[in-house]
Amino acid sequence: MHTAMPIGIDDFATVRKKFYFVDKTEMIGKLIDSPAAVTLFTRPRRFGKTLLMSMLRYFLDIEGAAEHRKLFDGLKVAEQPDVMAQQGTRPVLFLTLKDWKSTSWAQLQRRIQLRIGDLFSAYDFLLEDDLKARDQRLFQQILDDEAELSLLSDALLFLLRLLEQHYGKKPVLLLDEYDVPVQTAWENGYYDDAIAFFREFFTAALKSNTSLDFAVLTGVLRISKESIFSDLNNLFIDSVLSPEFPAAMGFTADEVEKMAQDLGHPDKLLELRDWYDGYRIGGQEIYNPWSVISYFKRNCVSDAYWVNTSGNVIVGELLSHTDQAHTEALEGLLQGRSVKGYLREGITYGDVENDEAALYTMLCMTGYLTVEHQREIGNVTEYFLRLPNREMQKLFGTEILRRFPRRFDQSSLVSFMEALLDGNAEKVQEGLADYLEVLASTFDTAKGKESFYHGFVLGMTALLVPDYEVRSNRESGRGRYDVAIFPQKAGNPGVVLDFKTAGSAEELAAKAQEALEQIAARGYDAEFRARGVTDVKQYGIAFCGKQVQVLLHA
Repeated sequence: MHTAMPIGIDDFATVRKKFYFVDKTEMIGKLIDSPAAVTLFTRPRRFGKTLLMSMLRYFLDIEGAAEHRKLFDGLKVAEQPDVMAQQGTRPVLFLTLKDWKSTSWAQLQRRIQLRIGDLFSAYDFLLEDDLKARDQRLFQQILDDEAELSLLSDALLFLLRLLEQHYGKKPVLLLDEYDVPVQTAWENGYYDDAIAFFREFFTAALKSNTSLDFAVLTGVLRISKESIFSDLNNLFIDSVLSPEFPAAMGFTADEVEKMAQDLGHPDKLLELRDWYDGYRIGGQEIYNPWSVISYFKRNCVSDAYWVNTSGNVIVGELLSHTDQAHTEALEGLLQGRSVKGYLREGITYGDVENDEAALYTMLCMTGYLTVEHQREIGNVTEYFLRLPNREMQKLFGTEILRRFPRRFDQSSLVSFMEALLDGNAEKVQEGLADYLEVLASTFDTAKGKESFYHGFVLGMTALLVPDYEVRSNRESGRGRYDVAIFPQKAGNPGVVLDFKTAGSAEELAAKAQEALEQIAARGYDAEFRARGVTDVKQYGIAFCGKQVQVLLHA
């Protein structure tokens, strides 16, 4: 048994020969026998989608079938003779779109030309067949990276037809990370151009294609049929919300337990569960595979290993809303609580800016959130969502901190938080003023409204999680404090903040004093006393545009 961890290795043959492998082959027979002509698996990035597709390729491909058969010796599928009878029986066209990324449409068009040319070069033996002159010319144009985009939209359809002619059997299409170029287009402002091309590119290959046995696609999101899978009625979706194969990607609890035993670390299960478990898919608890592998590779050091660029822009969109509802949702997620939301799987990227259901759907699909439970209200399903584990809690907080201007690194935020906890009102005021000086040039400070400042300060406190519990707008004593910071460890200080906005700079001191007096008058420290926290720093803070006044209760 190999014990090396396959970080970043997604070729099935390489993993089987050199690395520890978690056996997912049991699902192969069920997938092959599925009546669906096209199956789309949607899972977060780094959840094992490409390795799954590589496994399917080695199992099905007619080329090298005898050698590939050895790769499945000792695996679960080898115990299924009816399934093994189908090993190596089909031509396979495998294409990954994971690096189809560019900052402009012109650059992506060129990348499409080059990548499709690379794909055709892997099948250049087809040129030795007795092709029609027209097909010969088109194939050579694509090989030479000279085909126009209008011709490339039919490239998969064309290649599948030639493969069927060559082998006398209908090929299987494996299309990995299909949505990467669409997401990149959305992030970089050429979404409509990309959608127009990929709608034709996918539909031509998948809809009513008599040269196709079946197709399997993977991606993060189910992009709405109206925008990309136009009129594709034979599409089956296997997602985190409605999975037919819940354990096909990611690691189950039993798989992680076996891995810990095999690697000699059974004592690490609780730590693994705390940091990397928590995804609920089809009623099963699923671990993040990339992070579990990285954990063992790094000698069982718990840390946030998962990097999900696909979710960063989505988190940014959530943070761009500073109204009360989004502030409370942000606060709840950071503290490990669930938030209520509505999910809608068939979405377009453009929906994110205006549709809260699309926003939460994307956060769920990209792996930041998971469904804790759900309930039916009439014909509507209401979901309760949470950050699945400590890793995601840390990454979510880090993503919040990343939104601050680059001149303020984490060390400056640490210094600011230390001043806040130490009761150094002068340094707190200086820190807030510095941040506002930069932020006010970029964001609307909503003069006269507290919502901007409230969300601004709450976002900064993400650094304190999980050592402190940060709460906002909660009843305590005879009123509702703006922000309260409760220590999780006995002996550490607590902090309560009340905000006011001033109509002019001359009113700042009076408004800060008013906020300070309100803390005392309304007994905002009551919840601290109930928790046994005796050292509570009480701050009255007043804002006016990018100016600020901070007072501390003596």
